[in-house]
Amino acid sequence: MKNPLWSNLFKNWNSQENEKVTALRQVPVFNGLTDKELDEIEKLTHERKYQSGENVFKNSAPAEGMFIIISGKIEIYLGNEDSKKVLAQLADHDFFGEIALLDEEPRSAGAVATEPSTLIGFFRPDLLSLMDRNPALSSKILSNLGAVLSERLRKTNEQLASNNTE
Repeated sequence: MKNPLWSNLFKNWNSQENEKVTALRQVPVFNGLTDKELDEIEKLTHERKYQSGENVFKNSAPAEGMFIIISGKIEIYLGNEDSKKVLAQLADHDFFGEIALLDEEPRSAGAVATEPSTLIGFFRPDLLSLMDRNPALSSKILSNLGAVLSERLRKTNEQLASNNTE
C-alpha cells in the first residue's frame, strides 16, 4: 500500500529537476539525448534568477556559456541602455548565448531580463569537463550545436539578402 504522507513529503524534491530536464529537452542543442544523458546535463546546469531590468550579460562582456529560459522574458540587444537595438525577445524554453560554448571571445550582444526570470546556464568549463568524461555525449552536443549555428547563420543571410533587395 502506498503511503500518501510519504509521497506528498517527497513530491517536490524532483519538481525543479523535471522542469530543468523539460527545458533542456526543448533546446535543439540537446536533441536526441537519452533521459540518462539529459539527467547528466541537468546536473551540470546552474540556476540563476534575474529581476526585471537586470543584465544577464552585457555586450562585449566575457562569455561563459549559454542560457535557457525556465520562466520569464529576456531581450537580446546591441549597444547599451542609451542606444539599444533589440535583436530578439525571448521567453520560456528559448535559449541564447550558445556561441560561448565554442570560444572565449567577448559577447557579441547583450541580454537583459524584461521581467523576473529564472534561467539555467550551461557553461563552457562544464562542457569541456564533459568532453573528458563522456566524449560520445559531448560529441552529440557539439554536433547539435553546429546544426543550430548553421541554421541561425542561414536565417541571418536570408534576412540580410531580403534587406538588400528592399
